[in-house]
Amino acid sequence: MSIERVAWWSSAEKSLRSDKHLGPLVKKYKGEGLSCKNDLFHTLCRSIVGQQISVKAADSVWGRFAKVVKRIKPTSVLRASEQELREAGLSRMKASYILGIAAEAKSLSKVSWDDLDDEQAIKRLTELRGIGRWTAEMALIFSLGRPDILPLGDIGLIRAAEQTLRKGKPLPIEKIESAAKKWRPYRTAATWYLWRSIDPVPVEY
Repeated sequence: MSIERVAWWSSAEKSLRSDKHLGPLVKKYKGEGLSCKNDLFHTLCRSIVGQQISVKAADSVWGRFAKVVKRIKPTSVLRASEQELREAGLSRMKASYILGIAAEAKSLSKVSWDDLDDEQAIKRLTELRGIGRWTAEMALIFSLGRPDILPLGDIGLIRAAEQTLRKGKPLPIEKIESAAKKWRPYRTAATWYLWRSIDPVPVEY
């Protein structure tokens, strides 16, 4: 699995550097940035594991899941039983979702993702069981490397935005969405910097 820094990151840094709120974060985390795994199946599995649980809990379950399947590949996952996946810490539903995506992996690999805009890609991904908008957005960010994704359903983004934009005071989703308009076309990078501001290590999926 190749992991590469997204090609547009330098442009995103330049664009966000002058922003009142994000500029200090761009300076603080200079040299860091979003890297893509270029492995859609891996990102979807990691995102499903992380659904509705803390980052710490997700890391723990992911570690046990990886030991069970040995390689994060569809064929390896399909060799594992639902019971084995549940013993690794996955709920019955999450185990079912991951096995279902592994079964669909061949058809997913045939999709020309570069020919789909963001909303079209999200629509295609959410046709899969267990894939909601948030999970699809994680795939667009961490696997497809799309530059302008703003995952407003992500609690980490919301908390970080409150810290950065309002010094910790509650901030309605609509206000975050409005503030993010000036971060276009690099809202993915803005999201990454906001995540980074509250996490000891860069977020990965």
